[in-house]
Amino acid sequence: MLFTGELETKGRDEMRDITREIISVVKQSGVQQGTALIYCPHTTAGIAINENADPDVKRDVLMSLDEVYPWEHPKYRHAEGNTASHLKSITCGPSQTVIIQNGHLLLGRWQGIYFCEFDGPRQRQYHVKIMEG
Repeated sequence: MLFTGELETKGRDEMRDITREIISVVKQSGVQQGTALIYCPHTTAGIAINENADPDVKRDVLMSLDEVYPWEHPKYRHAEGNTASHLKSITCGPSQTVIIQNGHLLLGRWQGIYFCEFDGPRQRQYHVKIMEG
């Protein structure tokens, strides 16, 4: 089963919790044992799994990525001016795989699945492939 989710990001950098959407896709699939692959088809965004209890974690992650990859740098040459977004996307990665056990995502107690925007605001998509087995 393949599902495509759509979202509109609001800021330049944003971590949007999509855990509930992924849980819904897993339930709709009926798969009891398998995996869910969550994939981002964009070069300036990514998918991450991290804490979803304290919103300060998202703020701290985005702040730290800005420190490592500043929006402007005198050596950046990319004509679109969004090199930092590409670097953040590479660091975050385009996908995550989560085990499905007894029809539920096998996430840790504090874990959530995030769509990470690094060049917004934009209309974005992500894909979820549910595999049985």
